[in-house]
This record gives sequence, C-alpha cells and structure tokens, in this order.
Amino acid sequence: MTAWTLEDLALLTGSESLVLTAGDDGHPGVELGMVLVRGELYVRAYRGVRSRWYQAAQKRSHGQIRVGAVTRDVLLETRDTSPASEIDAAYRNKYGQAAGPLAASPAAHAATIRIDPAPSSNGATDLVR
Repeated sequence: MTAWTLEDLALLTGSESLVLTAGDDGHPGVELGMVLVRGELYVRAYRGVRSRWYQAAQKRSHGQIRVGAVTRDVLLETRDTSPASEIDAAYRNKYGQAAGPLAASPAAHAATIRIDPAPSSNGATDLVR
C-alpha cells in the first residue's frame, strides 16, 4: 500500500468532501464526506452496500478522487477496512453528531471504503494538480 504524502494529508484534512469516480468508464463522480484515520482515507455509503457508487468501487477497485482542483488516481479497498470505531468517531468529530447515525449505522459500516493513492508509473504518489 502506498501512503499519502504530507501535502496530500494537509489538502485532505482541510477539505470537507471529495468527488470519487470508480473505474475509468467516464461516469461522473459522487461527492462524499470523508475522514482520515491514522493517515488513511475512508468514505462510507450511508445507504449501505446497495449504493451504486459503492458497488462500482467494489467491482472496479480503482478510480480517481478530486479535491477542489486537484485530481488523484486511487485504489479502492472494500475489504478489511477497520478500525470501525475510530472511523465512526472521526465522522462525528468532523461532521457533528447528526452525521453519527448515518456514518455509524450497520449499513454504513458494511459499505466502508479505504482510499489509497495509486502509485504512478514514475513512482510519484502525490496529488496531481
């Protein structure tokens, strides 16, 4: 797994949301709330595993994120996305108590995605501007 750079983490920490596109078939992305836990980036589908964008991420396992004007190729991991309780706490901390029931529901837990930076062909791992 490739780690986010310090610049990436600063950009992600300062952002309320990102746009995730799963795969490379030209479909528009979906804007999502996201959290960082232990330097790893997570999103959740509050509607659960039946969410179309979650299913696309699970099927394709790669895509892109856009944060403001910055775009990054990413890998999408839908298995073994612990630590669930820390992700719950991060959502509550970032978005308030109202986000808790949505992000901490059993359906959302089942539809957690860890987003990792995809290594580029030249070995770079930072966000593309």
